[in-house]
Amino acid sequence: MWQKIVQIWKLPDLRKSILFILCMLGIFRLAAHIPVPGINVENLKKFFESNQMLGLLNVFSGGGMENFSIVMLGVAPYITASIIFQLLIMIVPRLEELSKEEYGQKKINQWTRVLAVPLAALNAYGMIAMFRQSANPIITDISGWSLFSTITTVTAGSIFLMWLGELISEKKIGNGISLIIFAGIITNLPGAVQKALVVFDPSQILNFVIFAVIAVITIVGVVIITEGQRQVPVSYAKQVRGTKMYGGMSTHLPLRVNMAGVIPIIFAISIILFPPMIAQFFVQAKTVWISGAAQWVIDVFRNQLVYGVSYFILVFGFTYFYTAVIFHPKQIADNLQKNGGFIPGIRPGAHTAQYLGNTTSRIILAGALFLAVIAVLPMILQTATGVQVLKFGGTSVLIVVSVVIETIRQIDSQLTMREYEGL
Repeated sequence: MWQKIVQIWKLPDLRKSILFILCMLGIFRLAAHIPVPGINVENLKKFFESNQMLGLLNVFSGGGMENFSIVMLGVAPYITASIIFQLLIMIVPRLEELSKEEYGQKKINQWTRVLAVPLAALNAYGMIAMFRQSANPIITDISGWSLFSTITTVTAGSIFLMWLGELISEKKIGNGISLIIFAGIITNLPGAVQKALVVFDPSQILNFVIFAVIAVITIVGVVIITEGQRQVPVSYAKQVRGTKMYGGMSTHLPLRVNMAGVIPIIFAISIILFPPMIAQFFVQAKTVWISGAAQWVIDVFRNQLVYGVSYFILVFGFTYFYTAVIFHPKQIADNLQKNGGFIPGIRPGAHTAQYLGNTTSRIILAGALFLAVIAVLPMILQTATGVQVLKFGGTSVLIVVSVVIETIRQIDSQLTMREYEGL
């Protein structure tokens, strides 16, 4: 390990890239502690402590939402815009064709950035409207100008984080958006541990031990699922070109158990917050049934059972959805056939695509169930043990471990590439 760190430090370009990423994450943490004026921070913290769903979102924003900072929305609007365009790519043939070209991918990314702006403004207004409904006053100044300036500031903060994420991604050492979420989770860990120690009750020591054991088991499970894969054997027929013979070798096609990574959980959080956010706009409507329906939606999503079941279903469904977006059996089957490759016992072409599709569906079932259980694990643990101060559950562990594994993998690939360049 130390030898690899020394090797990384000796490579100037790789060292500069890592230092640049650390600087960008430092700027993100600095912005997360710059509050928007006119907010009662104490009442805001109490509001988040009483809401499990917003508490989890606050963890992903690095505590920025709990402080009502200028980056309180995190990268959620950009993620929501990405979800919308990925859905449209599957529905609109023109967008599907664009996504297959490099120029088209750049256009779609540009449209995603543009869509993130109104979504951030809408999300900011929804959060402000939600805070207005709190029993304890959170926003002290609700004048028109104050509302406009707050929405503008928070929207600009979200777009600023989106820009930081893209700068980080350009260094090709991990995904920028994932690293920002990772930094937000990690920086909340010391505070969570400190809060747990402050309210520590000797009678609950067994519950804390159980929590720690489950945390270790969760980390091991995350590593196993993240690294787990099914190796499909692939053989290549011998081809004669001129006086030389090519092919005739056997290899394998790796199908990962969790192809989607942490994206389904991030998608699910963005979607599950959408109905109550929209309902906030209609709570004070003059029409009685509209106001009642909006309040009913808000109350339903505050119910922990409804939240848990909805979260579980969304994570499970998004795992299959995102896998379908990034994994194309027909395209892989066509590429194998063009290069003279085939799966033993399976006819090339449509039969290979069908086989890959069926195999992937069975493999992803385990990954989807694992992700869904991990997502609702904090609620189960808090209900079973009564330890309400530990907000770090399976979702946070999953994101942290997955981002670390992916980042290390990309750093290894960078080192390997430079070794070949030296040769």
